[in-house]
Amino acid sequence: METNGARPALMLAVATAGFTVNFWAWALLSPLGPHFKRTLGLSASQQALLVAVPVIIGSLGRVPVGALTDRFGGRVTFPLVSAAAVPPVLFVGLAGQRSLAALLAGGLCLGVAGTVFAVGVPFVASWFPPERRGLAVGVFGIGMGGTAISALTTVGMTEAGGPAAPFLLTAGVLTCYAVVACLVLRHPPAIVKPKAPRARMAAALRLPITWQASVLYAVAFGGYVAFSVYLPVYLQTAYGLGQADAARRMAGFVLVAVLARPLGGWLCDRSGPLPVLVAVFAVLAVCAAAQSFTPPLVLTGTAAFLTMAAAFGTGSGATFALVTLVAPADLVGSVTGLVGAAGGLGGFVPPLVMGLDYGRLGSYGLSLALLAAASLVTLLMTVTTVRSTLRRHAAPARCQAR
Repeated sequence: METNGARPALMLAVATAGFTVNFWAWALLSPLGPHFKRTLGLSASQQALLVAVPVIIGSLGRVPVGALTDRFGGRVTFPLVSAAAVPPVLFVGLAGQRSLAALLAGGLCLGVAGTVFAVGVPFVASWFPPERRGLAVGVFGIGMGGTAISALTTVGMTEAGGPAAPFLLTAGVLTCYAVVACLVLRHPPAIVKPKAPRARMAAALRLPITWQASVLYAVAFGGYVAFSVYLPVYLQTAYGLGQADAARRMAGFVLVAVLARPLGGWLCDRSGPLPVLVAVFAVLAVCAAAQSFTPPLVLTGTAAFLTMAAAFGTGSGATFALVTLVAPADLVGSVTGLVGAAGGLGGFVPPLVMGLDYGRLGSYGLSLALLAAASLVTLLMTVTTVRSTLRRHAAPARCQAR
């Protein structure tokens, strides 16, 4: 496999760009949630549902898209997913903002852009040797920053150019990327012939790492997704911030998580996934418990959220470093699809819970306490079952080395 030349770096760069563009599209509704609440008279629960609904297809769709990537390769599925995201983006921008039903339908279809993650992980991993995959997949994870682009630009573009402006721009960028991906992306030099789709999915479901990584990712990436779509609402409701200020702070949260993701992969390449994941979930439990009391935003609240952002990003990178290390090469796409679906669904539920929590109790304390509890449970799973899986995987490698 060619790992020292320019080709792997180019493939990684183009894949990361595709992840960024598609996540930009995936997150277009979130910054406009407060705007739609005012113009359409939405309740807190309806607003939470609106900003979370793209996550449904973006999550469940990763399962078939991951299997398609195993079958046809990222060279085919990257431009395919990007092109498929264009029609729903145009629909929401041009015709879908007149009612809640239209927005929900458009947002549901917009979720196709979120499936691109299940394309990128196996594609990038196939271009790099095992000892470099953690960092490579972590660098690919920088594409999560597409949500920051959306947070920083969507509101301003809507105010300056009208409600369709950010959607038209994003549709144009997606179209350009699909063309570039068709022209530039290549299959990796060494391609493992995949099993039949049904056999491949059944084999992935039988792997312990699939279920273990799904739990890890549901908390790590699910928490990131939940706050990246709901943080503006949280900050405006709990702390009384303005829409623009809340969007900027959300962008800061996303930026920290994005920068931490390659750090998680890099640390795993050097110390192994286990200590990284243990530290991540311990930090999340402490910070979520502290934030459940709604401390002052200056210093305490800001520090808690930025630390959680770093933990979410590091944990997301470490989870897929674990997957690419343990999962068989011909099943990485299928496992990635299943794990990615769990992560996306992990991001869909919390905004709904937070909306109900605030609607009934007038605070978000219970929601954050539940995040702290989930982090503790995941920490216990990491030091028991995940540790056992890594030991079983390491045993054959030691035998071969002898």
